[in-house]
Amino acid sequence: MMIDDNPLWNSLPIPALVLDPDDNIVAINGPAEGFLNTSAKSILGTKVWEKVMIDSPLENAFARARATASPLFVNDVDVGTGDRPPLHCNLQIAPMADRPDHMLFLISPRELAGQLTLDHTVKSAARSAIGMAEMLAHEIKNPLAGITGAAQLLSMNLSKEDQELTDLIVGETRRIVKLLEQVEQFGNLTLPDLRPVNIHDVLDRARRSALLGFGAHMKIIEDYDPSLPLAIADPDQLLQVILNLLKNASEAAGKEPGTIRLHTYFEHSFRLRRSDGLGEPLPLQIEIIDDGPGLPPEIADDIFDPFVSGKENGTGLGLALVSKIISDHNGWISVTSVPGKTTFRLSLPMDKARKKSKAKES
Repeated sequence: MMIDDNPLWNSLPIPALVLDPDDNIVAINGPAEGFLNTSAKSILGTKVWEKVMIDSPLENAFARARATASPLFVNDVDVGTGDRPPLHCNLQIAPMADRPDHMLFLISPRELAGQLTLDHTVKSAARSAIGMAEMLAHEIKNPLAGITGAAQLLSMNLSKEDQELTDLIVGETRRIVKLLEQVEQFGNLTLPDLRPVNIHDVLDRARRSALLGFGAHMKIIEDYDPSLPLAIADPDQLLQVILNLLKNASEAAGKEPGTIRLHTYFEHSFRLRRSDGLGEPLPLQIEIIDDGPGLPPEIADDIFDPFVSGKENGTGLGLALVSKIISDHNGWISVTSVPGKTTFRLSLPMDKARKKSKAKES
């Protein structure tokens, strides 16, 4: 079909497919390539139900819509693609006007429209809360320093048994100081120095550092899309994010060897919607996937909030800081987790200058 040359088809902001009378995919737009994480060349001619996995039995309803040449609307179903967790979607299926034996299949991911909405008021409130926490942390550290010093002086004239108590005081106050320093880091973190960055260079630096230290017992697999354009990011802050996520994945495996996969790909349709209705394209995707036990279900929805942790002695600030850094990059972070597979996904903007130069070349 020549639908690929239709400007309206290429302008559709949601995943769209055209199916022939045998339910084979004969046309696919850019957002659908991103949604299915594949290319038109590799998917054309395949059965749609082999690529689009829906949690409801739709084949009979689809066949009736085809037989009666009538549209079919299906709301609130989970649609998966085989290599990522399903998304909550609405579906629209209708016969083509010029070729009624062919069906137009539209997929509207509700999570992209609802979840990825940033509200200025919420972000301002978060900044105020972080500022207050930073001020309190600074004030609390001063008396803690006095407590530590007093305990160390007392320990000089105590018996060994009593020194264990003063050592406990010193150890616990130092632990609290370390926690407070992490709180202060939220407010002290400088704005990112955004510039064109090869994300694979950052991932390679993080991978080498992890394998030489905390991730020495892990196998880290590179699964990169070599054609990715440059991102707009602060390379040092992005490295901090990746190292934090790699460390979490390594610690989740415990002392047992495990596997972490670093996966990068381009997703045309991923866009961050703001409260003003405008959207920022975030096509560059980084996934850190581990085969550990997964996140505890009771904290999975709040894992990026401060002081929420699944570790026994965790501060709950590492992922909150990661979320703040990605937010300052105008990006998005999300997580899906089941036992045996946890995926942290980073979505970043691409270098617009390079995008414009490519458009001029074409």
